[in-house]
Amino acid sequence: MQILTPESPELEALRALNNAHALELSFTDPPQFTHLVTQAFFARHVGTSAFIIAFDETADYDVENYLWFRARFPRFAYIDRVVTAASARGQGHAATLYHALITAARAAGHTLLTCEVNADPPNPGSDAFHAKMGFAPIGSAALSNGKTVRYFSRPL
Repeated sequence: MQILTPESPELEALRALNNAHALELSFTDPPQFTHLVTQAFFARHVGTSAFIIAFDETADYDVENYLWFRARFPRFAYIDRVVTAASARGQGHAATLYHALITAARAAGHTLLTCEVNADPPNPGSDAFHAKMGFAPIGSAALSNGKTVRYFSRPL
């Protein structure tokens, strides 16, 4: 696992991985993806097979899901996106990334880890993974892009 920065040689391949899963994550162009990485509290990757980008409450980020958490919690770490390439699933990459994020968030004094999962279109794999990682539902929303999401949190 490595730190993901705007200078990472894998950046473009990871953006392509993101965009291959745009239905679950949302499409990003190069400047947007660089902004995500720059604003991240925590950004890590496993080669070009998996990555995670998480923000804390101080990020310059105006996406509806992030703002939902920021309106409700004074301190938190928010998982904006995590993805593992189909060819690398089942190898523990997502769990490794989450455990590293949990360690970093605790070290920074955060007491809450948050995320959202699509309810429509459904994402049963993500639902099962987050349940296994100790997340519980805390709300839901219909977004302006037509998706419906469920919000989750996990105490740290």
